[in-house]
Amino acid sequence: MDQEQRRYRERPSRLPGAVVWTWDAPDRPPREPRSVLPDGCMDLIWTDGRIVVAGPDTHAVQVEPRNRASCAAIRLAPGTAPVLLGIPAHELRDHRADLTDLWPSAAVRRLTDRIDRAPDPAAALERFALDRIADTGPPDPRTVAVAEGLRRGRSVAATAAEAGLGARQLHRRSLAAFGYGPKTLARILRLQRALELIRTGLPYAEAACAAGCTDQAHLAREMRDMAGTTLGVYFASAAGDSEAAANSETPQPSGSSTTA
Repeated sequence: MDQEQRRYRERPSRLPGAVVWTWDAPDRPPREPRSVLPDGCMDLIWTDGRIVVAGPDTHAVQVEPRNRASCAAIRLAPGTAPVLLGIPAHELRDHRADLTDLWPSAAVRRLTDRIDRAPDPAAALERFALDRIADTGPPDPRTVAVAEGLRRGRSVAATAAEAGLGARQLHRRSLAAFGYGPKTLARILRLQRALELIRTGLPYAEAACAAGCTDQAHLAREMRDMAGTTLGVYFASAAGDSEAAANSETPQPSGSSTTA
């Protein structure tokens, strides 16, 4: 485990499907940017006395070293953040926004002050999310069913049928809940599924097929298209193989742990 991995910590949230995570920035900023892979989720991030909303991504996002300050955050399952924030997900697609751009400044200031004073900012942010969902109510069960079906590798057509939604209904609901159509969400979740399988030791070709790709070449194309890198560079960098990582011009994506 490298220094960057040790500085990142996460735990399951009491909010269903969410993850609470923190990142402790080193005294000396890293020299290289890092990338955040799309995962279908949205994050609320407290950093430098402000709250940032990380919208749903369709491709890897570069995080420059100067922007990688210490932070506390909650990563919300697909479809949860729009209910919590009262904003359709597609309005934040591939975008990072200060909460003050989305909500009244007085309300954001009260929330930020509360988190600033908290001994555990991550727990305070989680408390806010729990209270907010208690007020707004949970996501639409059909939206939850769509995300879960696609996460398990079901086809878009089968998922729509199981949720009792027509093609147009599914697309419209997906834009509002996830930020993009169901086919894009399915691709993103399939890539994440393949990466998880490879982390368990499964060979690339077997992981590709198990995740729902046609073959290893298909997975490689998806990795290049959405992550901007190759499987080899991604996992070499994760293992601390700096020589292999240095052979690519694209830094290895590393998930929300590098978001700030």
